Amino acid sequence: MGFTKEEKFLKEKNIKPTAMRLLVLQYLFASNEALSLGAIETALPYSDKSTIFRSLKTFEENGLVHTIHEGSVTKYAVCGSACNPDFHIDKHPHFHCTQCDITICLETEVLPVINLPHNYTVSSQEFIIHGLCEKCNLIASNRM
Repeated sequence: MGFTKEEKFLKEKNIKPTAMRLLVLQYLFASNEALSLGAIETALPYSDKSTIFRSLKTFEENGLVHTIHEGSVTKYAVCGSACNPDFHIDKHPHFHCTQCDITICLETEVLPVINLPHNYTVSSQEFIIHGLCEKCNLIASNRM
C-alpha cells in the first residue's frame, strides 16, 4: 500500500499523519495561495477550528509552512523542501491582491538588503506588495 503525497510529506518532517493534518495539508497543497485559518475552516466545514489551528502551528514548528502577517490576519503558505524546524527559507516577498484578497509567495524574488544602524538586530522580516492580481486587473480593464 502506497502513501499519499501528504503522508510522505508529513513523515519527511517527522509529523504524525493524523486525519485532520492530512486534510489541512491536502487543502494547502491544492491552493496556489497563502490561506488564513478562517479560509481553511470554511473549506473544511466539519472540522474544528482549534484542531485546524493546532495542525497549522505543528506544521509551522516543523518547517512545513510559513506565516504571512497581513494586519490582523495571519495566512499560511507551504514551505519549500529545504525548510526545517530550525531554519525557514521564507525570506521572499509576498503579493497581496487588494481586490480578491489572495496572497501568493514570490519565491523567485529577492528581498532588498536593509542596512540597519549599529547594534540593531532583526527578529523577523516581511515584505508584502499590495496591488491587483492578473485576474482582478483583467476585470478592472474590462469595466472601462
